[in-house]
Amino acid sequence: QVQLVESGGGLVQPGGSLRLSCAASGSIFRIDAMGWYRQAPGKQRELVATIPSGGTANYADSVKGRFTISRDTATNTMYLQMTSLKPEDTAVYYCNAVVKSSPWSRNRDYWGQGTQVTVSS
Repeated sequence: QVQLVESGGGLVQPGGSLRLSCAASGSIFRIDAMGWYRQAPGKQRELVATIPSGGTANYADSVKGRFTISRDTATNTMYLQMTSLKPEDTAVYYCNAVVKSSPWSRNRDYWGQGTQVTVSS
């Protein structure tokens, strides 16, 4: 099993910044893609940003230029630096990882429990 633990959420004023972290642990042979998703009240979960292993990050249009995704492969940790936050960024943010637990196993999707981000004055 693999556990993903998010941290760094909270309440911030419009225009402010937050940095989210996602730490992966457990039975990990290799982590391929990682990503952040968010779900606002009454809305479907949507992609925020993804970062493949050794590849180029991909962002939702709504966060391009404001959010930066990164990962530390040595510690299996992913980050989301959020700047110029807007009220519409308010949501629960979820960490996702596509993990191979052994050389012979298939990739599996894992999700964190989510961390609340609230942008409000």
